[in-house]
Amino acid sequence: MSRKPQVGLVLLFMVMGAIQAAAQATAGGAAKPAATAKMEEAAAKAANENPNYIIGPSDDLDISVWKEPDISRRVPVRPDGKISLPLLNDVQASGLTPMQLQAQITEKLKKFVTGPQVTVIVMAINSQRVYIMGETNRPGAYPLLPNMTILQALTSAGGFSQFANTSKIQLLRTENGKQKTYFFNYKEVVQGKNTDQNLVLKPGDSIVIP
Repeated sequence: MSRKPQVGLVLLFMVMGAIQAAAQATAGGAAKPAATAKMEEAAAKAANENPNYIIGPSDDLDISVWKEPDISRRVPVRPDGKISLPLLNDVQASGLTPMQLQAQITEKLKKFVTGPQVTVIVMAINSQRVYIMGETNRPGAYPLLPNMTILQALTSAGGFSQFANTSKIQLLRTENGKQKTYFFNYKEVVQGKNTDQNLVLKPGDSIVIP
């Protein structure tokens, strides 16, 4: 087997391992580093301040119905994009903004509640994450902040290990069903050279530090 396919398989296993570890940590309620927790708070705040934020699977939402504590609750968006609420059963949430979901729940509740007043707040963004792996101090899944770049994501991961090859960092991204690789030279970018390498990240991006 040639070296190129071997490298591709190694990167694939690294990505899968990072995603699995993040899922296990979430499911097990593992303690998060303070930096990650702050990023998640900032991401949720940005989502609530952005009227165009689109809810996605695994996001956590707080649904509050005024004077209806039995209906109000914090719910996760299921993989099928729906949430479950008393009286309404399944409600489509993924693909909607919080305001659109709020309007939809309000309309559905009118059959059961007089003049329902509904508030939808994004508590945690789990649908938009990036993955940082390899020779970094804090590998794992990180919330994607608005306009976050590769350099900002690397900073959030606590810098590099002593063995890191910072001139050959790779960004793995799926575009039109195919994986593309972009290269990032940390030393060049921090020196103000070839700054076009410092791409704005997209949900699901993986940064590999060899």
